[in-house]
Amino acid sequence: MQSTDYQQLANHIKAWGKSLGFQQVGIADVDLSKHHSALLDWISKGYHGQMSFFERNIEKRMDPQALVPGTLRIISVRMDYLPEDAKFANTLEQSDKAYISRYALGRDYHKIIRKRLKQLAEKIQQHCAELAYRPFVDSAPVLEHAIAEKAGIGWTGKHSLTLNEHAGSWFFLGELFVNIPLPVDNPAKENCGTCQACISICPTKAIVAPYKVDARRCISYLTIEHEGVIPTEFRQAMGNRIYGCDDCQLVCPFNREASISDEKDFARREVFEDVSLLSLFSWTESDFLKHTEGSAIRRIGYAKWQRNLSIALGNASYSPDILVALNDALAVNDDPCLTEHFSWAIDQQLAKQVQWQKHRKDEHAIELNELGITRQQARLVRLVKKGLPRDA
Repeated sequence: MQSTDYQQLANHIKAWGKSLGFQQVGIADVDLSKHHSALLDWISKGYHGQMSFFERNIEKRMDPQALVPGTLRIISVRMDYLPEDAKFANTLEQSDKAYISRYALGRDYHKIIRKRLKQLAEKIQQHCAELAYRPFVDSAPVLEHAIAEKAGIGWTGKHSLTLNEHAGSWFFLGELFVNIPLPVDNPAKENCGTCQACISICPTKAIVAPYKVDARRCISYLTIEHEGVIPTEFRQAMGNRIYGCDDCQLVCPFNREASISDEKDFARREVFEDVSLLSLFSWTESDFLKHTEGSAIRRIGYAKWQRNLSIALGNASYSPDILVALNDALAVNDDPCLTEHFSWAIDQQLAKQVQWQKHRKDEHAIELNELGITRQQARLVRLVKKGLPRDA
């Protein structure tokens, strides 16, 4: 029986991966012990918030062989998602528009990448019959950033996301656990240096120390994972972000040269093109389910969608139409959580109404939008226009 040339197979795997739409493919061993203490410390401090799944299967998360017995190597893949004409600053500076994290504007990445990983495994199997495999895409106790680092995809930045010197951080990760002894790649070296841009720009100060994020303060966590009432202290800082947040990535110097994704599935859906908060708030639950079919957004559910939108409406510049919409929603609502958020948003709008009436006859009257954007968000907009002119 002819033995397998694993070096040649590894070369083929990388070529096949790129033909399947992955921009980078790396191979790592299964020793993640370097990251154990940081994970345990993060969990012990409660930085995972309500994400109780981090407390379960810790052994499997730290040891890939405990998760998938027989695993010898992990193939880590990168797929870029930055859409064309991202309009980062354009959306953030208009307080009446809805900002959705750019990874979620198109189709749900989980199914797309998992399907491609399975296709990659099938190609490998044609040349290596003994292959056993299991694909993962952000769906199991897997330390994906640690694995990506070991596989040479990129290092873990101070914002806790994987960074690549040439591709920045606008990409998804996926893993293929395999039982064959492929040669491994050199790990990526940390390259953030003294840069603190992501730490200083975070509107809720969620990056409590370099490489350490308190999810309980993170807008992405609050708008997606957090159940129930969002603490008042974070609401104004959320601005018009209704699903996720990209701020820490927007100021990262490595994202200045990031490539636009050529994956059509990641392109912005028409329904999210230059869309207003009021338009999205007017959706019924049926509308929500229809427009988010096949989207990562759907998993938060209609109640969270309304909750997030109401905060953004409260943060928007004063508008009689917003007040009407919020009062109408409050009148027919029977969800205590939404009642809390609708009422808060109404109070914010009423306060801005007074402010607007006070200034509207002043020859130096402030623009309406200035009443709906924080100084921190205005600073971010300026930085994006300067640093990411193509995507601003």
